[in-house]
Amino acid sequence: MHKESVSLDSYEEMAEYYLSYVDKKPYNAYYERPATLSLLPDVEGKSVVDAGCAAGWYSDWLLGKGASVTALDFSPKMIEMTRRRVGDRAKLVCADLNEPLYFIGDDSTDLVISSLALHYLKDGTLVMREFHRILKPGGLLVFSVHHPFMDFTVFQRENYFLTELLEDDWDVNHVKVKVQFYRRPLNAIMSAVLHADFILEELLEPMPTEEFKQALPQSYEKLLRKPQFLFIRARRASEY
Repeated sequence: MHKESVSLDSYEEMAEYYLSYVDKKPYNAYYERPATLSLLPDVEGKSVVDAGCAAGWYSDWLLGKGASVTALDFSPKMIEMTRRRVGDRAKLVCADLNEPLYFIGDDSTDLVISSLALHYLKDGTLVMREFHRILKPGGLLVFSVHHPFMDFTVFQRENYFLTELLEDDWDVNHVKVKVQFYRRPLNAIMSAVLHADFILEELLEPMPTEEFKQALPQSYEKLLRKPQFLFIRARRASEY
């Protein structure tokens, strides 16, 4: 594992829970996914990299829409959960996004999707360059991360402009699991995208869905005022 990788043990511990519950967890099912899906193109016949596939929900959805999928995760158990879901329909690779994606060729991919994974990286520079390298000219990158405003306020940090390693306790089947991730300012998130020569197409701070309201009404009211996640769609230029 890369020296700056965090939360591998946590995700190894949570893997079975993810496979069982992530499909219907409100923050995933009724907040994150509708926003991410709204940014995706038609994927039929497209080659897609699911970068940080976790338990494979997006990989399964993409396959169902006719895409060919390469699914990556740094957790061997999460790769196993994805295998349980999609079988041999996708190429599954245990890989750390802190490292070069040497097993994916240049200009080979139509779409990279990364759902709530990139805030586990201390520095987004390398991964954005790698995403740019593997995408075909005109290819799309769609990703979601923790919203910098959310992490700054919830964890009561003093300096918004720092990149900091934070730790949170997640309730996983009534057991507390410590999860670490990096908080960074919006400038740092966007600089990594733009300095890799992507063209920003959309920055989304979505409202929660009606389904979310039915599931978690108090959290729904909070999300109407304070964003939880940030969503980006960027494109590799068609030509230089």
